[in-house]
Amino acid sequence: MIFRQLFDPSSSTYTYLLGDSGEAVLIDPVYEQVPRDLALLQELGLKLVSSLDTHVHADHVTGAWRLRQRCGSAIALSEAAGAAEVDKPLRHGDRIHFGQRYLAVRATPGHTSGCLTYVLDDDSMAFTGDSLLIRGCGRTDFQQGSPQQLFASVHEQILTLPPSCLLYPAHDYRGITVTSVAEERRYNPRLGGDVDVGDFTGHMNNLNLPHPKQMAVAVPANLRCGKPEGDAPTDTPDWAPLTLRFSGVWEIEPMGLLEQQKNVQIVDVREAPEFIDRLGHLHGATLVPLSQLTERMAELDRERPIVAVCRSGVRSAQASVLLTKAGFGKVANLAGGMLRWKIEGYPVESDPA
Repeated sequence: MIFRQLFDPSSSTYTYLLGDSGEAVLIDPVYEQVPRDLALLQELGLKLVSSLDTHVHADHVTGAWRLRQRCGSAIALSEAAGAAEVDKPLRHGDRIHFGQRYLAVRATPGHTSGCLTYVLDDDSMAFTGDSLLIRGCGRTDFQQGSPQQLFASVHEQILTLPPSCLLYPAHDYRGITVTSVAEERRYNPRLGGDVDVGDFTGHMNNLNLPHPKQMAVAVPANLRCGKPEGDAPTDTPDWAPLTLRFSGVWEIEPMGLLEQQKNVQIVDVREAPEFIDRLGHLHGATLVPLSQLTERMAELDRERPIVAVCRSGVRSAQASVLLTKAGFGKVANLAGGMLRWKIEGYPVESDPA
């Protein structure tokens, strides 16, 4: 069997690829990382048959819908999640097959009402989502969470697996990649040792955590299995190394722009005083303030790729959307704007254009 653990640094999310006999599944794919996942599948000679989410995430957008668009894979998610676009609504006891292997589905609600844990057929590894983290667990204060339910789920469905069973969570914020049933039984400060349901409930009810930063975007999107609202591009452009954000905006990293600088139009959408302030501007950039962009689009070459730039990447993202809607076919936003460009030490100019 082929096994790979992949990581998204923006959300500290682990994605897992399991393959056998030419078929594969992905667990907890991330929207922005779909090009990476597709490239790995191709290199390993695997056909993606299913993408599985452990629950409706609140800190990132799933790549499930985007993967289905690219390779026809089925979307699998807990029936209890109530999400649209699901091809395989899962219940406790179901199996997800790939090649000659399968993952057994265990319902482990408590973090959310629709949490699942996926257990490999020989009980050698399990994918616990946010139900059980390494020396921790997911919060229980939103999305129909319940500390009593989570305590029961972990003790009845996860910690009853063989002691040697390796446990792979959806997240870790310290760089730890794997744990085991034996370790968590003994060392998990929230759920292991002599902790009882009263101890656990009291602890969880007094965490007072802020909501995840992406929650307002991620939860509605994940209830559509990552399908964007309206039309969104899915094919990766070939004119530069780009990353598609869930907003539908393609981004280029500073190093990528440095390599492509002679081949693109750089459109700086800041105001005139900003163009010559301490951040400076890029060599060859054309100043077209966002407030003037619509009326000045005729000045731009529709056949040549455009990279929009601003101070932080926010206004230029809006400019990218406007340009794309106006029919410009090759448009990208500079990730992090001039702030990041300057921090990373790339050259700037300060003279008026």
